[in-house]
Amino acid sequence: MKTLVICSGGLDSVSLAHLVAAEHTLVGLISFDYGQRHRKEVEFAARAANRLGVPHDLIDMRHIGRHLSGSALTDDLDVPDGHYAEDNMKVTVVPNRNAIMLAIAFGMAAAKGADAVAAAVHGGDHFIYPDCRPDFIDAFQAMQDKALDGYASVQLFTPFVHVPKSAIVTAGAKHGTPFADTWSCYKGGDLHCGRCGTCVERREAFDIAGVKDPTAYADPDFWKSAVEAH
Repeated sequence: MKTLVICSGGLDSVSLAHLVAAEHTLVGLISFDYGQRHRKEVEFAARAANRLGVPHDLIDMRHIGRHLSGSALTDDLDVPDGHYAEDNMKVTVVPNRNAIMLAIAFGMAAAKGADAVAAAVHGGDHFIYPDCRPDFIDAFQAMQDKALDGYASVQLFTPFVHVPKSAIVTAGAKHGTPFADTWSCYKGGDLHCGRCGTCVERREAFDIAGVKDPTAYADPDFWKSAVEAH
């Protein structure tokens, strides 16, 4: 299955890229710059593409991103600390982000003659992000089947959609993902902050999976209290 992987540079999507490279035919990685404050993540996607020997396309969506306002990822709002599954994390939603990115990726995949687009949405995203849920994935596939009818057949490959992030760590370890060469933190500092939802989730996932976390965190122990509070 010739597959184009949407890769942010985070733990999930880089692990997915390594999985696809091992089990299918990886034809390239696609990343998006939508004005996110943690734009440094795309550097890690570029490294993954270089490591896996495939092209890396960076799509400039900054003009569009300026209109997707109201999110702590794009606006001058504080990224909240704590566990992902808390209501205050909804401020990190960028409206329709995945739907927009997937539509672009499907067009590129069809043009390249690829069989699939892979996205690293997972079970832990369902609470906050509506465009990560299984019913959205099914609906998007049905829409694309109509959009490309008679021109191409492209499948949406989401192997993690029903599993927790810890299962991604397990899969990533199996396929040799260099976890230290991925970026998750939404605050985009010199180190992972250790306090934002994605840092807490990342650290918790390694702990549950029983895999050593090579990440350097500014606050390496905050995740424990965040998990207990949740």
